[in-house]
Amino acid sequence: MNQWSNNYVGTPYDEHGRLRTGCDCYGLICVVYQEELNITLPDYLGYSSVEEHAEIAALISDGKSSPVWVPTDGSAVAFDVAVFRRGRLDTHVGLIVKHGIMLHMADEDCAKHADYRTGAWAHRLTGIFRHVDLISRAAP
Repeated sequence: MNQWSNNYVGTPYDEHGRLRTGCDCYGLICVVYQEELNITLPDYLGYSSVEEHAEIAALISDGKSSPVWVPTDGSAVAFDVAVFRRGRLDTHVGLIVKHGIMLHMADEDCAKHADYRTGAWAHRLTGIFRHVDLISRAAP
């Protein structure tokens, strides 16, 4: 596994958390982006509980339509964001470590690696998105 992602495995779950001491699935992405890439992401705290699936799905939908996030062609590289549905709604995100492996907040436990191509996540993946700053950094 990539060294950077190992530094976040075991980060505890904290609903609405946006700190290394605890975060939710999107909060984990915020922490990694700030610490590893020096990119500050918006908080997206427009929900009061992780049980508010419609509100979370609306926030994810708004994020996906933002010019900050560019859909990939299906390929995935480190620091891309994978979006997953739970039930009918997009309510979970994970951070790509390398093609096939993500770092994500496993339920209300802690941050873990998972293969998003197999098992429970394979049929739930709805898109992979790249932050626009990462595209411009890779450009010659």
